[in-house]
Amino acid sequence: MGGAVARFSRKTAAALAALLGLTAAGSVTAAPLPRAKPETMGFSAVKLRKLDETMQALVDQGQIAGGVTLLGRHGRVVSLKTFGKRSLETGEAMPADAIFRIRSETKPVTGVAMLILYQEGKWKLDDPVTKYVPEFANLRIASGVDAEGRPILTPVSRSPTMRELMTHTAGFAYGLADDPGSLADQAYYRAGVLQSESLEQMIQKVSTLPMFAQPGTLWRYSVAADIQGYIVEKLSGQSLPVFMEQRIFVPLGMKDTAFWAPPEKLSRVAAVYDADPATGKLIPAGEGPWRDITQPPPAPSGGGGLLSTAGDFARFAQMILNGGELDGVRVLEPESVALMRLNHLPASFQITTNGTANVLRPDKKPFPFGAGMGYGLDIAVTVDPRASGAPVGAGTISWGGSAGTWFWVDPTNDLFFIGMIQRLGGVGSGLDATTRTVVYQALERPPIKEARLNSSAQ
Repeated sequence: MGGAVARFSRKTAAALAALLGLTAAGSVTAAPLPRAKPETMGFSAVKLRKLDETMQALVDQGQIAGGVTLLGRHGRVVSLKTFGKRSLETGEAMPADAIFRIRSETKPVTGVAMLILYQEGKWKLDDPVTKYVPEFANLRIASGVDAEGRPILTPVSRSPTMRELMTHTAGFAYGLADDPGSLADQAYYRAGVLQSESLEQMIQKVSTLPMFAQPGTLWRYSVAADIQGYIVEKLSGQSLPVFMEQRIFVPLGMKDTAFWAPPEKLSRVAAVYDADPATGKLIPAGEGPWRDITQPPPAPSGGGGLLSTAGDFARFAQMILNGGELDGVRVLEPESVALMRLNHLPASFQITTNGTANVLRPDKKPFPFGAGMGYGLDIAVTVDPRASGAPVGAGTISWGGSAGTWFWVDPTNDLFFIGMIQRLGGVGSGLDATTRTVVYQALERPPIKEARLNSSAQ
């Protein structure tokens, strides 16, 4: 695949807009999900106020600048609320259609892109990754260091499979920080894997760097979704942004989801903050390894590059709940959605937090999820809610992003939730878990007996 396919430029964006008949502002006509009162969808409106109080308290305490929450059930929006400011510097209120960096929530979207190609027979789950990325034919693993402190590299036992690539069990590293505890992550970080000038360059770098582990031996958060983005480009003959736009965003009416924000949308982009280590007060934060969001990226990140809104991601979540379609437009077959939600990990494997606290703070390590959690295709899966300690239904999928966004989709209770703030690493107090507790405490009607999706995938 040539660089012309992988690179996404302003010219490409303009051509795509013309092809798809978009407006000058880049909008796509799509009705928002219908609204409904909480009581008609089985929620207590009084108890749901706790959700609003929780978010507003974070604003009042100066822990976040602002945020948006969206709760949906049975295909309708039960609650859509905004809090605080889009920007502390300008003082603008947070709009409901604010655009957020969703970072690692990009991964399940890349997973959907991969599954679209899976349905077309372009790849199989147990194919070796080298079938599609021959550059990985000579992957090696660090087995120690020599007298000069250089890694001693030996060949991996076999090629990772596509299933392992989509479940973070392929053995790749990430390189989010210069981690002294991992030779592989150190090597990725120092080589600038996430700062590559093209996806081809990223693949070339990874092919020469040490693996974190032998394929199929453990779960380790990794650059795997970015590698998948390259595979999407290679199998489709389109850049990742163009493929996602044509095959996911336009069909679903996700009009503000993209790898960059054009000038006319910048006034809706939420400012991103971090906490000052000395004072704890919010301070403006940089974009990190995902670069300038005002320009088309030279190497679009399938692992962390997307911007989106609560309304757009609600449409993505509802598509999953509907078994792959929305408003009469089918993106995935029900069997593909079931495959995405299936736990593909052995019982002995332990998944951890997404590790994104390491982006700017290598001293903060990922910690294990509770028991009862598994991993599907580019998404975490709650296999046993009681063991996990979460109040969700079995088969709930979820993930979050390093800039503070999080979501879950619960087919057992036919609901989804989307939370969006812009503080690196979140608020450090488990806001995703807190909002889950509040939402399910407000759910008074018994859950539906049968999920819309095939429960055999759980």
